[in-house]
Amino acid sequence: MTAVIEPSRLAGTIPAIASKSQAHRLLICAALADKPTSVACPTLSADIAATADCLRALGADIAYENGVFSVSPIAAMPAHPALDCGESGSTLRFLLPVACALGAKASIKMRGRLPERPLSPLWEELERHGARLSRPAPDVIAVEGRLTPGDYTLAANVSSQFISGLLFALLLLEEPSTITLTGRLESAAYVTMTIRALGLFGVDCPLESGMFTVPGGRRYASPGTAAVEGDWSNAAFWVAANHICGGTLHITGLAPDSPQGDRAALDLAARIGAGNAVIDCQDVPDLVPVLSVLAAVTPGVTRFVNAGRLRIKESDRLATTAGLLLALGGQAEELPDGLVVTGRERLSGGQVDSANDHRIAMSAAVAALACDGPVVLHGAQAVNKSYPAFWADYARLGGRVTLEDEP
Repeated sequence: MTAVIEPSRLAGTIPAIASKSQAHRLLICAALADKPTSVACPTLSADIAATADCLRALGADIAYENGVFSVSPIAAMPAHPALDCGESGSTLRFLLPVACALGAKASIKMRGRLPERPLSPLWEELERHGARLSRPAPDVIAVEGRLTPGDYTLAANVSSQFISGLLFALLLLEEPSTITLTGRLESAAYVTMTIRALGLFGVDCPLESGMFTVPGGRRYASPGTAAVEGDWSNAAFWVAANHICGGTLHITGLAPDSPQGDRAALDLAARIGAGNAVIDCQDVPDLVPVLSVLAAVTPGVTRFVNAGRLRIKESDRLATTAGLLLALGGQAEELPDGLVVTGRERLSGGQVDSANDHRIAMSAAVAALACDGPVVLHGAQAVNKSYPAFWADYARLGGRVTLEDEP
């Protein structure tokens, strides 16, 4: 799908969509709990749907109606469950360890760039503790065996999702286990989100002196009801648009005390607006594309550092973000692990390819607000991964966008 986006100015009130990061966690806890749970989740995305579908494949009964998931936990697992993670890295990294802990003889399907994204050292730790994993095809993982309790070790600077996946899984084993983290914990806020989700389901599992001690032999205790909070990650696009449009947007449904690390979008956008900022991206990599757009139309030079992990996202986001800015008449220099963006008053417009990356697609729409000519975005359907209603919301706020099917 192609989006032709004309220069415009957004204004009005926009409610935040449901946090897919929290939705993943609450659905997994509900599927592993001792009784049914209702999880309020007012909006859906492809990634949330992937997690729900995979949990159904493992034997959970999950229905969705009027913005609420009704989750009956896994009782009897199919003999050969087939999980389709779509392009969702969270779904894969959370449920691979869970499938191993359940002793599932499963196949896991991956799509898009997901087969290229790393699973080491999680893969090796799972194999070291009883799982048998293989790749019968580049886009399929075959799972056999069952995890055993014990001492697990993970590098904390690779992916917080590996840590969360092990926490979900090890609680299912009969005896306690430990997870020792080595190095600096990156994206620590996402681990905090997991700890809070577990706490809501009756499990206390704090991180102490670089180690989790995970109790075994218990099921999660359902609270009966749970609710997914508003998503700071996708609200960041409206935060940046608000700066570009001069404060005409009001974003609702966001918790200022949320554990989501991307709530830093407010502070970071303000710092960029003040000029000549250095943004450490270690804990907020997903914000880089849209904050780079803001930097491109803000006087001064903004340096984005410690962003090397962006090269293994849905696209190589350092390359695709720099390409987006350059294609629209901006000035950006791509570094091995960062970007240097020099701001100017306006961008020119031009042709952009989303590279099938939802954050690049939405960043292009924000950039169009500061362009003198239209932005023609190819692959506009990429927003479905996290925010299917994005184009409708953009138009409702005054954005001028025409969607066309690509030949």
